[in-house]
Amino acid sequence: MIRPPILFINVLIIAACGLVYELLAGTVASYVLGDSVTQFSLIIGLYLSALGVGAWLSQFLEHELAARFVDIELAVALIGGLSAPLLFLGFARLEWFQLFLYSVVFAIGVLVGLELPILMRILKEHLDFKDLVSRVLSFDYIGSLVAAVLFPMFLVPRLGLVRTSIVFGLLNAAVGLYGTWLLRPLLRGIGMLRIRAVFVTLILVVALIKADALTTLSEDQLYSDDIVYTESSSYQRILITQGRAGFQLFLNGNLQFSSADEYRYHEALVHPAMVSARAPKRVLILGGGDGLALREVLKYGSVQQVTLVDLDPKMTALSETFAPLGALNNHALRDRRVKVVNEDAFIWIERERDLFDAVIIDFPDPNSFALGKLYSTRFYRLLKTRLAPDAAVTVQCTSPLYARQSYWCIVRTMEAAGFVVRPYQTTVPSFGVWGFALAQQRPFDVPRRVSVPVRFLDDATLTAMFLFPRDMAPVPVEINRLDNQILVRYYEEEWRHWS
Repeated sequence: MIRPPILFINVLIIAACGLVYELLAGTVASYVLGDSVTQFSLIIGLYLSALGVGAWLSQFLEHELAARFVDIELAVALIGGLSAPLLFLGFARLEWFQLFLYSVVFAIGVLVGLELPILMRILKEHLDFKDLVSRVLSFDYIGSLVAAVLFPMFLVPRLGLVRTSIVFGLLNAAVGLYGTWLLRPLLRGIGMLRIRAVFVTLILVVALIKADALTTLSEDQLYSDDIVYTESSSYQRILITQGRAGFQLFLNGNLQFSSADEYRYHEALVHPAMVSARAPKRVLILGGGDGLALREVLKYGSVQQVTLVDLDPKMTALSETFAPLGALNNHALRDRRVKVVNEDAFIWIERERDLFDAVIIDFPDPNSFALGKLYSTRFYRLLKTRLAPDAAVTVQCTSPLYARQSYWCIVRTMEAAGFVVRPYQTTVPSFGVWGFALAQQRPFDVPRRVSVPVRFLDDATLTAMFLFPRDMAPVPVEINRLDNQILVRYYEEEWRHWS
């Protein structure tokens, strides 16, 4: 006898698995392609349309519905369960990765779209139609909610993308295998169904055992140097490679620094503000969880307190878990003058009441709306309320050569927020020509001399950084506001030509 209550639990599991596969595809796409909003929008739209295609196709399945339900579960288990490692491997090896990505999403969507209509047709003989529809849809929505909550809070930080994919594939396989008992009165050829179910389960169990190897294999294809450290947090994938010249830090596949030349970047970022602020006592660093900007700030004897605000606690702990980084930043995060805050800088700065003499802003490039808000007029106006009268601010602003509109958009946005801005640039071999902005609340002269020990930034270099050749001169741009996020669009379009 068929037991509908247990089948409703299967509905919940099916819904959770389907949404997890969708979130996995969107996350992998945003990791390797960037622009999370575009990728998630495309994948959600494609997945939902594929659900409709699957529901439409279900009308053509007329015989042995129970057996077809089991087969579909096993197909979802295999394709969905292996989707994350396949997509990572596909990015490294396939020229047409986006076609492959959308094909996988569409295939999973069609299969998931087949599941519920078939299950409802199986159950229609046992429940009133009104009860059937309300219960199936209720459990479907509850399952989606469970997956949506677990995915960012537990699954990605604890299991990682590859293990999450495989674990939910195993859940689908379990539904299919158990279905051979639950739907036994409606099945013929149970033996072959169970053999297929066991075979799919074994493939996924082996994949789960080899998850680390699969992750390493897929990531090895993406990086030229050996991977020596990996960790997933609630916010990003942290990965470090080691080569002959030193080690490199990547966040979600984007290079953050190379130990061989990071001093050029961080000296250029930090010292213009520290010199302009004239013996700053209270310093704020936004971003910079690697501690390298902090290392430069702590060279100044006037500094009494530094507040470092970085969203990711695993990033601010990285110099303790990866010893070479601790050595590189001189264990700056252990300094008694340093206070670390793990919070969204936008929210924190709106609530904070202290004033600062110097602010160093080292956010990642504005390649998503979540980051673009940190380069908006709203953010810079909030920042002004946290500044002492003579405070100085420096911001990393992407490349004025490769992303000219993006760079000048950041400069003009700061000016629109009421800052006096002096743009400057330097060359960092790992990145090429890189741009920054020095700002204060009233007119000021550019700094001419750095009085602390540095490796790169002599007086002549400091002066030359504020000069721009013709191919990096200002261009007309719009202001980046919260309601338009034009900066993100500039950034996407410009860097697409160089990727």
